[in-house]
Amino acid sequence: MHQTMIQPRSRMEVHSIDHVIDVHTDDGVNVFSNTVIGADELISKVQSEGQGHVLRWWDTLSEESRERLSAQLRGIDFDSIRDLRETLQDYIRGGRDLPQLDPPEIIPVPGTPEQRAEAEEVRRAGEEAIRRGRTAAFLVAGGQGTRLGYDGPKGLYPIGPVSNKTLFQMHAEKIIAASRHYGVIIPWMIMTSGSNDLETRRYFEEQNYFGMSKDDVIFFSQRMLPALDAEGKLLLDAKDHLFMNPNGHGGSLLALVESGALNEMRKRGVDCVSYFQVDNVLIRIIDPLFIGYHILHGSQMSSKMVPKRNASEKVGVFARIDGRLRVIEYSDMRPEELEAALPDGRLKYRAGSIAIHLLDLSFVESEVKDGFRLPYHVAHKKIPVIDANGDRKTPEEPNGFKFETFVFDALADAERAVVMEVVREEEFSPVKNKRGEDSPATARRDLTNYFGRWLEAAGIRAPGSEDGRAGGHVEISPLYAMDQETFIRKAPKNLVCSRDIYLGPE
Repeated sequence: MHQTMIQPRSRMEVHSIDHVIDVHTDDGVNVFSNTVIGADELISKVQSEGQGHVLRWWDTLSEESRERLSAQLRGIDFDSIRDLRETLQDYIRGGRDLPQLDPPEIIPVPGTPEQRAEAEEVRRAGEEAIRRGRTAAFLVAGGQGTRLGYDGPKGLYPIGPVSNKTLFQMHAEKIIAASRHYGVIIPWMIMTSGSNDLETRRYFEEQNYFGMSKDDVIFFSQRMLPALDAEGKLLLDAKDHLFMNPNGHGGSLLALVESGALNEMRKRGVDCVSYFQVDNVLIRIIDPLFIGYHILHGSQMSSKMVPKRNASEKVGVFARIDGRLRVIEYSDMRPEELEAALPDGRLKYRAGSIAIHLLDLSFVESEVKDGFRLPYHVAHKKIPVIDANGDRKTPEEPNGFKFETFVFDALADAERAVVMEVVREEEFSPVKNKRGEDSPATARRDLTNYFGRWLEAAGIRAPGSEDGRAGGHVEISPLYAMDQETFIRKAPKNLVCSRDIYLGPE
């Protein structure tokens, strides 16, 4: 779906707090107004803003329903809604063209003896930073599993090829393994949304936080934004409820500050957070090489990339505009830019973004210090609404506009930024679609092939393997071996592989 990026005309005011706090209504919608106003004043305010249509059924609502709608309306920043309406008009008029793009500088996968020697030195610097407690894990997990046909938070989706572990558990085990390996507590920040916050917290409680201390798993929710129709009107998906959607992964920067999570990290001595999204099963959460480059380059925000498979792969790419690093969406690039090639035949804009970043806390603070500064992206979507009779309908064609912010837009504000190339088969396999590419089937395949290569490296033939591709199902818990080197040292030499193999905690 085409999306257009528009710079907001004014910055949203941000108030930081000194402790971790949860603010939400009973239905999980975030409320950010510090002023509680009466019903009559609220109705007058809504009508004066030209949004009186949302009160069409007010006189027929129960007290409970009135309070539900009132809570949402009190949380609306109507100044920001006016900005969004202007943003929407810019989008409808066609937005703006991108200026000239230039390829970015990229730290390549080490291939020469000199590069490997440098990488080893950088890795040691990263390991020292981890041991000193300078890093934390930051998971963005505000989505639902709707596209997967799963009813619940995406992180609860069972993905382990043999164990059937959830995405949340797989990430938790990686963080626990890194904490044990480096002899340090690595805190885990998890950003949810109004649609999945309560269920996510309940799941972690039921799982006893997978063995982590409850104090080291810090939850907070991102803001929710209302959608608008083409006239800039708020949309109702029930007589007593506005349609809302999370404010995008860029909202993670705002949420870090507003929730108090950033201050909590500072108290712990953390100055760098490892940002990742919930659906990547191959993610290296605490990567000493990546952290080393980030620190040694004095980078404020660093990113990982993989080479695009081909010109038509629909991923954003890293590029520079007027010297500033950016991620350019596939749909915003000109055809000649998508196809542009270097003399050696490689794509000129091949550095695909995979949503893995390192962020300095001081940089995060600067991004929200004078108001939330990331631009809005607009997407035309099918949004369920109620009709004139009060019945909920899902349209066959897009009928409304969602607004999101993207974390990679912060790169344009970084004075120093690093882009590091990684191998796709070792670090990137997202679970996004029910079938086809980037689906549970491809993620389990990629996990099996990844661990199958570990078996082969240890001299153990993977089940049904051909050319390093495992034919059965293979899964190795990080609590058994955190990486291939560790596995080779401890793997039982007499291991006999059946069709499926799982190696878990000892």
